[in-house]
Amino acid sequence: MQEPSKFKSFLAHLRPHKTVPITPWRAQHRWDLSLSRVLILFFGLTIFGLGDALVVQSNLGNAPWTVFAQGISLKTGLSLGWATFYIGCAVLLIWIPLRERPGFGTVSNIVIISAAIQFGVSIFPLQETFLGGVASALIGIGLVGVGSALYITCGLGSGPRDGAMTGIHNRTGARIGRVRMGIEATVLVIGAFLGGRIGLGTALFALLVGQSVAISLGVLARLTSK
Repeated sequence: MQEPSKFKSFLAHLRPHKTVPITPWRAQHRWDLSLSRVLILFFGLTIFGLGDALVVQSNLGNAPWTVFAQGISLKTGLSLGWATFYIGCAVLLIWIPLRERPGFGTVSNIVIISAAIQFGVSIFPLQETFLGGVASALIGIGLVGVGSALYITCGLGSGPRDGAMTGIHNRTGARIGRVRMGIEATVLVIGAFLGGRIGLGTALFALLVGQSVAISLGVLARLTSK
């Protein structure tokens, strides 16, 4: 009877969290920097970028924004990392009319995730089998969830895409879920038109990434509450 009890305890530890927990490393404001907080932020963003790269290398289709970046890359000759960087900068310009304010985490998001994606696609092998592709995509989605939870709980400012989402929501009053869906659908369609790859990996990302983030936030909440 002990083994089922341990399994139930493990499942309880993975219970998704409904909100962003207050962690010991959470900043008081967007530019409240400390060595430990910055290291956690950088680690989270790196993990996020490497996870996104694993989804790309699954060869089954990319996350919506990466479909867009890959399409830009194919049309311009830019590397995937540089395409991601320039897209992040362009989205940040949208913040101006939306009156959103960037933080240290916003700038770091653009730079580190772009670099981590480019590093990841250069070292992770492109999967040539279906099972290998599914495994790569699932591991990547898991890492994106962990990375997201770490950088979000630092409280140093949202990434350019999340800031655009919340800014449009605040300005229009449209439901944030619908705003997010509209943005993701738009970049996905444009990216696919430009040649970015969509497929099973894209569907898996759309279906699972939210749960991955929620589970990761839950684990952090329980680890830091002790």
